[in-house]
Amino acid sequence: MEIEQANDAASERVAIAGAIGKLYGLAGEQTPIAADRRGNFLDDGVEGRMDCIDHSTNTTRFLEMMSARGWLHFHRVLEPERRHFAIFQHFSAVIEELEPPAPERLPDAPALVPDYVAPMLAMCDCTEVLADIVVPAPVVEVRPTGHPGARFAVDSWFVDHGDPAVVLPLDQWLSGEGPNVQ
Repeated sequence: MEIEQANDAASERVAIAGAIGKLYGLAGEQTPIAADRRGNFLDDGVEGRMDCIDHSTNTTRFLEMMSARGWLHFHRVLEPERRHFAIFQHFSAVIEELEPPAPERLPDAPALVPDYVAPMLAMCDCTEVLADIVVPAPVVEVRPTGHPGARFAVDSWFVDHGDPAVVLPLDQWLSGEGPNVQ
């Protein structure tokens, strides 16, 4: 399976959401979880249905597998989180944004030496000629910094089987954000 190459943390989260859906799709070809639907009631009584604990556990394992294969460059996998309101609780997988990789230093451009410099240096000991050699400044690729330390819920319970997971800031998820499913 291939996942989309990400150039920054935000695009990696989009790729993660899609990859989680694809991994659930593959798992559904081999197990009854293909019958699972978003929330808890659309698949009531169906073999293969999963609750949020199942989803948070499986999604965390999928994320750990992606990390172990070197597919995550801008995030690390954390333990699942729990939110609760009165007697209701809900669990989700969690990722944390990392410091972006160090910028890559591109190869130095060759010095621009005018054609007349070599013969002039050979004919005389004129150090003033060296001032005509232009040495370009090194080029460094700069990547956007993102938000290192930001945490995100990766919640596949909100979607039907095989659809991309919902990824949203953890503080929003903890306060009850996400699609309205039961």
